[in-house]
Amino acid sequence: MSTNILETNAGSNIYPPAKAPTIYFIGVTTGKSSIMRVFPEWAAYLGLKDAVIKGVDFKPHDEPAGYRVIVEHIKADELSLGALVTTHKIDLLKACRDMFDVLDPHAQLTGEISCISKRFGKLIGHAKDPITSGFALDAFLPLNYWEKTGADMFVIGAGGSTTALTCHLIGKDMNGGVPGKIYISNRSLPRLQELESLHNKIPHKIEFEYHHAPRPDQNDAIMARLKPYSLVINATGLGKDAPGSPLTGNSLFPMNGIAWDFNYRGDLVFIDQAQAQQASRNLTIKDGWIYFIHGWTRVVAEVFNIDIPVKGPRFNDLSEIAKNGR
Repeated sequence: MSTNILETNAGSNIYPPAKAPTIYFIGVTTGKSSIMRVFPEWAAYLGLKDAVIKGVDFKPHDEPAGYRVIVEHIKADELSLGALVTTHKIDLLKACRDMFDVLDPHAQLTGEISCISKRFGKLIGHAKDPITSGFALDAFLPLNYWEKTGADMFVIGAGGSTTALTCHLIGKDMNGGVPGKIYISNRSLPRLQELESLHNKIPHKIEFEYHHAPRPDQNDAIMARLKPYSLVINATGLGKDAPGSPLTGNSLFPMNGIAWDFNYRGDLVFIDQAQAQQASRNLTIKDGWIYFIHGWTRVVAEVFNIDIPVKGPRFNDLSEIAKNGR
């Protein structure tokens, strides 16, 4: 069973007590997500009797009071077991940090949470994306790709997903296997500066380059500097949470490159732009579906305190169930 609660006036809603074990999905357009169809099937497969999912929608960068209301509800309500958080990962933690009893090491480092769970009366905030983004990237990137190609990576958007992915790569840096250079752009300067400050706190040898790029043509110019085989990522939410793409129609992807949109649903203009150049630039194109699978399975495992493997027959079954509900 799935339910969607539309937050049209952040902070004003009183959430009713959950009548069954409940996981919340805190996002922007949660009712359009495949998880609303997939979760009931997953719950049946995993033996989560009577478990339900409820969507809670906020505007991007919404008022802190609204985030505090839903977090307080989850904390106080017995059958509200936790949540997956998307889009609001940084803003929610900023607004509610004092409400959490425990933050996992990734959440403390990145300043974001993508998962809320409860154990032994304690409210716990987790940043799962440094783990799940790595699983998703490794799922399609050929073995030793960076060493063999010397390619760069360009991430458009400096939000929670970019924080997670870059921290994952910094973690791998000590053993090699990272891009030659990582370019990061963002429309607003403060979020970009926060990410740069975070990176500077962690020992690494990766060369980062940060760009304040409020206009799509500025992202075009950055992309034009990339080496062949480079990976370009749309981590902005454009195409899903808001219309459009962070690139113009005149953008040129790197030859033999990879275009990865963290979104898997919506207009996906970024994907359309890449597909228009797929033959001429020999592009590999990926959407956010595998990220969706790894992200949700890690959170469901945490919230319901069950074991879900990251590969093998059981994971494959869950992937197939999700595929049928896509």
